[in-house]
Amino acid sequence: MSIHPASWCVRKLCWAMLASSLLFLSPAWGQKESSGVTADTIKIGSCNALTGQSSFLGLQMIIGARAYFSMVNAQGGVNGRKLELETKDDGYDAGRAAGCWESLQKADVFAAAFFVGTPTGVKYIPLAESSHTPLVGLFTGAQALIEPVHHHIFNIRASYFDETRAQMDGLWDQAGVRKIAVLYQNDAFGTAVLEGVKRALAKHHSAPVALGTFEHNTLEVQKGLEEVRAANPEAVVLVGPYAPVNAILKQAHAAGWHPRFLTVSFVGTEGLLRIGAQDAEGMVITQVVPPYDRTDLATVKLYREALEKHMGNTQPSFVSLEGFVDAMVLTDAIRSAGRDLTRDKLIAALEAMHRKDIGLGPNLLLSFSPTDHKGLDSVYTTVIKGGKAVVVEDWKQLPKD
Repeated sequence: MSIHPASWCVRKLCWAMLASSLLFLSPAWGQKESSGVTADTIKIGSCNALTGQSSFLGLQMIIGARAYFSMVNAQGGVNGRKLELETKDDGYDAGRAAGCWESLQKADVFAAAFFVGTPTGVKYIPLAESSHTPLVGLFTGAQALIEPVHHHIFNIRASYFDETRAQMDGLWDQAGVRKIAVLYQNDAFGTAVLEGVKRALAKHHSAPVALGTFEHNTLEVQKGLEEVRAANPEAVVLVGPYAPVNAILKQAHAAGWHPRFLTVSFVGTEGLLRIGAQDAEGMVITQVVPPYDRTDLATVKLYREALEKHMGNTQPSFVSLEGFVDAMVLTDAIRSAGRDLTRDKLIAALEAMHRKDIGLGPNLLLSFSPTDHKGLDSVYTTVIKGGKAVVVEDWKQLPKD
């Protein structure tokens, strides 16, 4: 059947008009917007320990992040968009990581942030990489998140190697301590810190005199405690969150045993003090952010103001300050990425941060690059004195445990 030339011209014109009109349709019909980004919002997702024995850590991270996001949103948001935070609970349980991540993907988040823990954290690495979702800011200093560099993973805090190096150098060079043991949680977190201790002691041609373990998410610490006590160490590095660390301190002191106890920032200092301040007295804890009474530092001052104004005057903590700092770095990168926001632009903005002053003093300048996704490398050493964490100026002057 032949087509009349006039009809053919009309049909051609209609198709041309239809194709042209597609250029002006909404993103739902034309090019898809970036995941988690709308005309007026940016959705950030978090899988976190919101329940269980380590919930203080997860809840504090979220408090800090929400304080910063609320402050930014009250000022108009970022490049005209408000920040939304979608939180999910993984219970500090590696077995729940995949399901938690899937729930974030279903929620259509732009990026992920404010995660807690090493055993869970290592599970999220391949999930973030395969889904091309940036993951920025985890409450863990495990080397597995840092080396090798993962394109979509950015950890802001100093590492456990940084923390244990400060501890071992202080004990060895200043306090004159030689016999050091490690009692650690038997998982990726515990072994990460143990490796840091071993590396730091190797510089002094030494090694731990004894090792003991306890299982993840339990308070069954007696056997590991007996194993390290048998070696009669002068100092013991305890590796766990606040609940099992508190159990160890109570049992050791009840038995009349008082070596120098140390731990890393993951313990959750205020969580430990809340349930056992008396037994924590004299314990050395390395921190990856400054003490929150340092309001002479611009970001600490801003953090305290944001807590008071936006979080019902919630009490400060080292953990929520870290969440606040992570939110600030993420937000700065989103702002630098511009209004035409994509995940690739966010990653490029993060990698362009070199020796950035983030308001935490000259020792905590943030640096990322395409070959380095760990932002900070300095720590503060504190000791529990009078029920609060006080910066250690001289290891020789530490109070006796």
